Amino acid sequence: IYNTSYTFDRLGNEIHDYSKTHLFDIQVEGGQVFRESDTLTPGNGMGVFATEFGLFGLGICFDVRFQSDWELLQKQGALVCVVPGAFNMTTGPAHWELLFRARAVDNQLFMVGVSPARDLDFSYHAYGHSLVADPWGSVLAQLGFEEEIAIVSVDLERVASVRRQIPILSPAATE
Repeated sequence: IYNTSYTFDRLGNEIHDYSKTHLFDIQVEGGQVFRESDTLTPGNGMGVFATEFGLFGLGICFDVRFQSDWELLQKQGALVCVVPGAFNMTTGPAHWELLFRARAVDNQLFMVGVSPARDLDFSYHAYGHSLVADPWGSVLAQLGFEEEIAIVSVDLERVASVRRQIPILSPAATE
């Protein structure tokens, strides 16, 4: 059993699938205990995929904590990385925005975190707060706990601009 996310183009054709690599096995003192590995099998690693806008990367939830995986996607040409995830009420307030902004700055790309709204009638309380962070680390949009929709325009030239201004990547990655 895998935790898999599928990506579809505008015509409904599947263009990518990814199974979560890093399973959420944690034990936070005074907080959450969770062991996804009791049920799930890890995937084989992350990769980029082509869209009409350029190359995108995809991870799932806990994967956002592993910087080296996002660096690999950046080196493969990703301009935007999308992460569906459901951080909880222990880790969400402390780490959700911080991790997305850090991955965006570390890799000079857009990071999009998509989370379910908080449902107090459900046994697992998601943090919500879907967001978009740009390559400079600015949060372009962030929602709250409730069900909401945001339409966010991103300027993909911003990736090249930031990479020119602060050239931390290999020369091939900035061309």
